[in-house]
Amino acid sequence: MRFLSILATKSSAAILRRLGRGGSMPGQIGLKLDPQILKKLKIHAPVILVTGTNGKTSTANMITSMFEAAGYHVISNRKGDNLREGIVTTLLTHTDMSGKVNADAIVLEVDELNIKHILPNLPVSTLVVNNFFRDQLDRAREMEQLIDSIENVLPGYRQTLVLNGNDPNVVRLSLKAPKAHIVYFGLAKNKYSVEKTNEASEGKFCPRCGHRLVYSYYQYSHIGSFCCPECHFRTPILNVELKNIDLKDHTFTLHGEKFKDPYDGMYSMYNCAAVLAVADLYNIDTRHVKEVFANAPQPKGRNEKFSLDGRNVILNLVKNPTGANEVMKVIEEDRNKKTIVIVLNDNDQDGTDVSWIYDTHFEKLMNEATTRIITTGKRGFDMALRLYYGGYKGILEQKDTIEEAFNEAVRDKDDIYVIATYTALLPARSVIEKQVKNYG
Repeated sequence: MRFLSILATKSSAAILRRLGRGGSMPGQIGLKLDPQILKKLKIHAPVILVTGTNGKTSTANMITSMFEAAGYHVISNRKGDNLREGIVTTLLTHTDMSGKVNADAIVLEVDELNIKHILPNLPVSTLVVNNFFRDQLDRAREMEQLIDSIENVLPGYRQTLVLNGNDPNVVRLSLKAPKAHIVYFGLAKNKYSVEKTNEASEGKFCPRCGHRLVYSYYQYSHIGSFCCPECHFRTPILNVELKNIDLKDHTFTLHGEKFKDPYDGMYSMYNCAAVLAVADLYNIDTRHVKEVFANAPQPKGRNEKFSLDGRNVILNLVKNPTGANEVMKVIEEDRNKKTIVIVLNDNDQDGTDVSWIYDTHFEKLMNEATTRIITTGKRGFDMALRLYYGGYKGILEQKDTIEEAFNEAVRDKDDIYVIATYTALLPARSVIEKQVKNYG
């Protein structure tokens, strides 16, 4: 059935390309014809999986670019088809009819819930794990169940785990992988580290004995330096530890060498640390890493900037409390006058449970620099209610559509921040681009 699976996947993918479409449907067909197709592929190249709640797309893409800069022929799912069907599509469309995958390296972003389908079925050389946070509770359920699904496929894994050593929920994976080689990455204590946090934190209890973890400092959320006073489960020695963190200049050092982070925020530094850990593991010169950092494309909706009639419009994606809180911090740092548009949807891809907005510090937006906040989207009224309960005293409006909300914001002549959930991101971006074109 391998031959038919490859043939059907390649043919259907070719038809979709001619129609100007992509997607995971070819992989669905391939899996239907041969559910074991991944195990039957002939792969003679390192296979690197990247997973985690936040940052896996940016991290996987930078790792891909790094290998390419070093001269490797890389197969990767850059477009983000990170479920099993999408990964099957990616691999089979780069496979000959005998099942041989022609690549020098394979880098795959993998949805956390799909690790259990991918890791046991491919010759994985390296599994990179960025972080674990609560995200889309209706789909992923509680984080404990998600982590369990990954832990269950680790006991027989003999290759390398590249783990965020500042996240206890990630470090715990090492307890279930006794045969694996472990590489830890993270950030040293810096001027942004804090001794206490009121952010939503999932890393409160020791995964080994259940006692409450003690933190010497936090970087953000539950990411930091931790220790269990009972069984001494703790932050491990970091193989790759970024130092001299400067979030304003986007710079850090590793082994005395200075690097520039292509993106904003502490969480982005962790993505860079993961990339550097992989570079070290595969002996890739840091000049290639610097080249990737210098030329990394700005992801759509990740602090994406537009110019409209002499003012800034900044678009940000939010999808869970931790990621949203990092966005709030970036906006809070901007002391210029601003109008804020928040688009909250609850479609399946967003997560139908929007209770996470009560774990997000929207209070960081509630200062004199914010002239007004306009909410919209399918759950726009819920968002307005959250801001009201949060104590916002400024101008608060609700609009039926993104177009109405953004058109209203444009009237203020201040900078505009647009915050959108997943299914609202591209519609919001289209509205912004239309207005930019009109004013151009």
